Amino acid sequence: MVLKFSFTAFVVASLAVFSSFTPQAEAHSWADCIDWKFHNATSQDWSDKGGKCTGYARRFPLGKEFGSLDSNYPPRHYQQDINNPDFALPCADFKDGQQHGSNETRANPVRAAYGGEFGRMTTTLVGDTLCVRWPAKNHGQASHPNNPVQINLSTLRNGKDVSQQELLKNTIALLPYKNCVAGPNEDRRACGGCFKVPSRVSGTYLLQWRWMLNP
Repeated sequence: MVLKFSFTAFVVASLAVFSSFTPQAEAHSWADCIDWKFHNATSQDWSDKGGKCTGYARRFPLGKEFGSLDSNYPPRHYQQDINNPDFALPCADFKDGQQHGSNETRANPVRAAYGGEFGRMTTTLVGDTLCVRWPAKNHGQASHPNNPVQINLSTLRNGKDVSQQELLKNTIALLPYKNCVAGPNEDRRACGGCFKVPSRVSGTYLLQWRWMLNP
């Protein structure tokens, strides 16, 4: 992601860490959109009809049905090592983890992971409100825990990806996972949350969406 003017380009990676909650539940989720703009600013509608996405995570494929990227290629679901998640890779590399996910590693140049078949990079001003969207994937139900989504921001400007340990030192927001629109399809209900972009020197920074079903 990029913060402008104190502008930052956020280079975003998303992941989920969890253990199974119930045998029939699919424990997959990911950040579908990093910069969601509501059509009506007075009502938060996370569904496709309620807004549009103007900024994405690295190499996020365009043109896919919402919530389908656990079964459609490339899969967006990256599950860190459940035995030691806080020391696992923070971004999927398509090789490591309990579930490999896609390649969300840093590109060189950074902008090579955006545009064309992929969504655009998130660019924002310090103090802006950034709204992130994700699919419920059967975990928006009342019987499931409402563990927060962590938004972690690297303090390293224009640099390589930092470790998960470093990212955990700067959690800038905790968003309720089950903040979802109503609907009959528990797998595909749209969810999301918003937070203020903190002060930063202009540059490119890694922003991480991270969620644990059962911490």
